[in-house]
Amino acid sequence: MSGKDTRHFKTREVRAGVKPDPVTGAILTPIYQTTTYVQESVDKYLAKGYSYSRSGNPTVTALEARITALEGGVGSLCFATGMAATSCTIMALVGSGQHAILSDVVYGGTHRVATKVLNRWGLECSFVDTSNPANVEKAIRENTRLIFTETPANPTLKLTDIAAISEVARAHGIPHVVDNTFLTPFYQRPLELGADITLHSTTKFMEGHNITVGGSITAANKDHIEQIMFVRNCLGSNMTPMVAFYTLQGIKTMSTRLEAQSANALKVARFLETHPNVDRVAYPGLESFAQKELADRQASGHGSMLWFEVHGGVQSGKKLMDNLKLWSLAENLGSVESLVTHSVTMTHADMPREERMAAGITDGLVRLSTGLESAEDLIDDLKQALDGL
Repeated sequence: MSGKDTRHFKTREVRAGVKPDPVTGAILTPIYQTTTYVQESVDKYLAKGYSYSRSGNPTVTALEARITALEGGVGSLCFATGMAATSCTIMALVGSGQHAILSDVVYGGTHRVATKVLNRWGLECSFVDTSNPANVEKAIRENTRLIFTETPANPTLKLTDIAAISEVARAHGIPHVVDNTFLTPFYQRPLELGADITLHSTTKFMEGHNITVGGSITAANKDHIEQIMFVRNCLGSNMTPMVAFYTLQGIKTMSTRLEAQSANALKVARFLETHPNVDRVAYPGLESFAQKELADRQASGHGSMLWFEVHGGVQSGKKLMDNLKLWSLAENLGSVESLVTHSVTMTHADMPREERMAAGITDGLVRLSTGLESAEDLIDDLKQALDGL
């Protein structure tokens, strides 16, 4: 690994990890669409660093180097999806008969893989309110091998104090993994706050254009990289070169997109607070947000995700979403297009209702991912749908 890239963030997101193609001078890293790599000799096997694209690919390596430069770790790994990144990380660090602590509010796929797949092989998982470090301390067992937090959490935006949980984890010698998908390294850098591994669905803000699915992890030490790389290689859950190429281009505008999306999100949230048919609004940039102090302290921005509940419960929420014209009803987030999602029937449909309600994922919760359209148009569309309830 080369030394830490000390250039400013916006320079790194455009330039880090790539250089002109030595053969043609092409400014973009080529798509190395190949299965295998011819070796010079048996004795020089792997001298180029590549043997088979399941184990490594130059286009993917370039993306990994860029993400490392942005997150500030010692290395990164890219995966076929965000869930592949999550699953491989948990499997690499937690074995049969061992225990993991996860945030009580996490992406529905994370909850699903923990409770319906990994548990079959004897991995125990406890879902804990990680917004209180004392809860995490209390949940630690002799066989606990991982603390996995998601902050801001999907979809409630509950925050976890990364530095405080990292301190608890470090005192017990347990790795702390942070799903940083909602804020990206532009707004929040968990490794700088003491976490051991930071994780992303690159599908979301990193690529940002609804073109690809992918995932990544970045680690603070090489041992974790090697452990997770071994599992990724065994399972064949690596990212393809085409996805890596598109994601490299998307990252170039990530900070610019996030700044504009976040500004739109704040305007939308402030509008929703004033509408009589809205019962509750949650956005970390609002003064009314319960964890505003923590949001300002551990992140440099508030992102483009928000949620609200309409008066009248789930039926009113469904009617509102069906009546929106500019906001697209879809299951992704972080893209340039503004999206609306009903978490209960979409992203968290497999989560038992009692657990959802306890975690604050209510039946009427409407999640918004604010894009790059005009804020005025986005607000007008919400207004006409809310007025029609």
